[in-house]
Amino acid sequence: MFIDEVKIVVRSGKGGDGMVSFRREKYVPKGGPSGGNGGKGGSIFFEVDEGKSTLTDLKFQKHVFASDGEPGKTKNMAGKDSEDVVVKVPVGTIIYNDETNEVIADLTKHGERCLVARGGRGGRGNASFANSRNKAPKFQENGELGQELNLRVELKLLADVGLIGYPSVGKSTLITILSKATPKIADYPFTTITPNLGVVEYAGVEPFVLADMPGIIEGASKGAGLGIQFLKHIERTRVLIHVVDMSPNSLRDPYEDYLSINKELENYEYNLLERPQIVVASKMDEEGAEERFAEFKEKLAEDVKVFPVSAMTNHNLKELVYETKQLLDHTPFFYEKTEVVEEYVEYNYEEEKDIEIRRTKTDVYNVTGQLIEKYYRQRTLATDENVQAFLQKLRKAGLDKLLREAGAKNGDTIVIYDLEFEFIE
Repeated sequence: MFIDEVKIVVRSGKGGDGMVSFRREKYVPKGGPSGGNGGKGGSIFFEVDEGKSTLTDLKFQKHVFASDGEPGKTKNMAGKDSEDVVVKVPVGTIIYNDETNEVIADLTKHGERCLVARGGRGGRGNASFANSRNKAPKFQENGELGQELNLRVELKLLADVGLIGYPSVGKSTLITILSKATPKIADYPFTTITPNLGVVEYAGVEPFVLADMPGIIEGASKGAGLGIQFLKHIERTRVLIHVVDMSPNSLRDPYEDYLSINKELENYEYNLLERPQIVVASKMDEEGAEERFAEFKEKLAEDVKVFPVSAMTNHNLKELVYETKQLLDHTPFFYEKTEVVEEYVEYNYEEEKDIEIRRTKTDVYNVTGQLIEKYYRQRTLATDENVQAFLQKLRKAGLDKLLREAGAKNGDTIVIYDLEFEFIE
């Protein structure tokens, strides 16, 4: 089953909560705090595995979740970090944020790895907060939440050469003869319903990857046939081999087919006609093919290269391979690789305000923002010690100054999620 696009949900692990604990060993007076830190939550990576060719595994695994870190323990023992999750994908995989359509990663080399969702940092235990002014803190931090993202994972084959043309013109037979690929071959249209890849190896020629692109017909760029599903796989090919059927048994006009396919390439968004193109006249071993080829060639522009070939007799196949390789040597890649965004979370939050103050009534101010949420989740605000530590962090972040600038006066009510405080100058 060839799967080249899937939508999945990924979620990294939450960091483990810190521990509040005190030493109570016999003969250890004033033992002090001993709460350990929580472990780090598992991150989610995508890694290229050249042994994979489709996204089938992800098709049946709609959710990829990493485990949470372990909470801290007594005696200053830290919780265990959770293991990271590594998702193996084929070469040519592009990962999008499905909500914003932003590219997170473009993976084009074996072993290339991208951090997609970072695991949450473990919270600190009360032993980490001990200092000369507070030798016995009774508060801790909760672990940071993991990240959850809706992803669209898309595969674009990384082939050097793409075989294009109407169904049943001989593309599958040609890739079978030129490489070790074994596509299905039959005498009816749309025999090939998935792209086939093969490596072409000839004496004196550096091997290159050849791809048979199925289902491209008139209207393919607008969704007709199967072509709209596979035109995207041509985007990264450097050379196109356009196969046209010269068999007298074909009821189609080869020149009209040639124009029609090129029209679909032109209509597609990636300027596919910019790629060097070799026209291959197939099935030249059949009786009457020479006459059709002569008529076809007269209609073509003079600068169009045409190779009359026969897969049955191997006529002109070696010359076709050498010409293709020569074009590859002088043709650059037609895409720019997107840089991996490793710090995706920070990048995603850049546009959000750290602290946002909104006046809801004459004397009531609602405080929200990314930094507020982070500090709020770090604390279990069930004790006075934790509440005081929470407010102290907000003061260091400049909340008092921002409230004064927003118009807050002595005695006004400050609302932070489910907490209410009185503003005191």
